[in-house]
Amino acid sequence: MKDIEQNYARTFSTAAGVAVLNHLRKITIERVLGPDATDAQLRGLEAQRALVHQIEIMIERGK
Repeated sequence: MKDIEQNYARTFSTAAGVAVLNHLRKITIERVLGPDATDAQLRGLEAQRALVHQIEIMIERGK
């Protein structure tokens, strides 16, 4: 598993990788849904947030 973690760290340590990760954070983790959001919208956004969080975990482990 260490190889894939190192690959995440290498991929997201470049300027382009940092920009992509920042964009992913902006459209998922930093996104706020209004009070009229449906259950499906909330679940979909939470799944996206979980994926970005998993990427960040893999980056940290790979350092």
